[in-house]
Amino acid sequence: MSSIDFEVDLGDTERAIQETVHRFAAEVMRPAGRELDKMPDPQQTIETDSIMWDAMAKFGELGIDTLGTIDSEFTPAENARIQAIICEELGWGDAGLALTMTTQGGGLVSWLANMSGREELIKRYGGNNPKEIGCWAITEPDHGSDTLAMNQPHFNDPSIKANCIATKDGDEYVIRGQKSSWVSAAPIATVMALYCTIDGNRGFEGGGVAIVPLDLPGISKGKPLNKIGQRSMPQGEIFFDEVRIPADYMIFDQETYKTALHGTLTLANSWMGVTFAGVARSAFDLANQYSKERIQGGKPICEHQSVKLRLFDMYRKVETASTFARKVSIVNNGTDQGKLHYAIASKTYATRVAFDVASEAVQIFGGNGLSKEYPIEKILRDARASMIEDGCNEVLSIVGAADL
Repeated sequence: MSSIDFEVDLGDTERAIQETVHRFAAEVMRPAGRELDKMPDPQQTIETDSIMWDAMAKFGELGIDTLGTIDSEFTPAENARIQAIICEELGWGDAGLALTMTTQGGGLVSWLANMSGREELIKRYGGNNPKEIGCWAITEPDHGSDTLAMNQPHFNDPSIKANCIATKDGDEYVIRGQKSSWVSAAPIATVMALYCTIDGNRGFEGGGVAIVPLDLPGISKGKPLNKIGQRSMPQGEIFFDEVRIPADYMIFDQETYKTALHGTLTLANSWMGVTFAGVARSAFDLANQYSKERIQGGKPICEHQSVKLRLFDMYRKVETASTFARKVSIVNNGTDQGKLHYAIASKTYATRVAFDVASEAVQIFGGNGLSKEYPIEKILRDARASMIEDGCNEVLSIVGAADL
């Protein structure tokens, strides 16, 4: 049983969606995620013969990314609940692939394109073309979570210089500089949602959000990052050498940047919360199953009191994280009552639970939990990465506290 079973008003269609996504996560994502994780060179994960492409193709064929939006019988809140359930099931399957698959069709770029109201961008990047793969670039070599701390004093300090600058030149913007190795899906992306500083004296506050096709002259990419966890999600740096985009591609400018960043962080943290609630559940499920199979002292270890107590504590954390994260995601994505601190609380709590539960699961597996023969050590590494990505939990908590 999971917290989804407590959603007593789920209809037959919603339950069928959940079962379909869960089956896809078990049969496609988990085997692919394990294979990608074992590749010694991260470049192998994006080669044309990589299993990643097969998994993404099957994801596209299934239409998971549109399941919560295509049926008009659902209210916005119900659609948001469906998307939350989908994200949790994908996280249960594989954390890295869950985040990579949401980039198909453009991901955040399609949201920006549709918001722009500009026919050219909507037609090309509005989510109608599954071959477009989007990425969100905000982190820089010298700046990480500080670029997200919009309610902190440093955010409008002009003495803090960005590594990526856009300069207005007539009816174009010229982009110079670099985004760091932590740009998710950058090695495979075709288009970028670029969050950068616009030339001026306003610090990070004077930023802008632009749609940048990644086939433009002057754009180059670094190699995929070799990292501890979420190795099934390629990340890498991007360089800009006098890259020119039409001024219309700058969807938000200095006057609206802070509002755009606030909205982006609210949505992204909400999705992270439900995704890593799924990761936490995957760790618990594996430990619970193993505890019934592993014999010590003449009986399954689940019959030992110490293991019983550990499992129950893990279960309690998983269910509260899942319920809370889904509630936040529904409010933030399906109503007009969303709040940034809701999203940050969800992200920081669910990722912390995912790591804690995965760590406890490794303890239940004992020595086997340290072996790559078993999947739990991978989940521990995936969960650990989540407490840093999309804003490290400490800085996010400071931002959330100020918003509260």
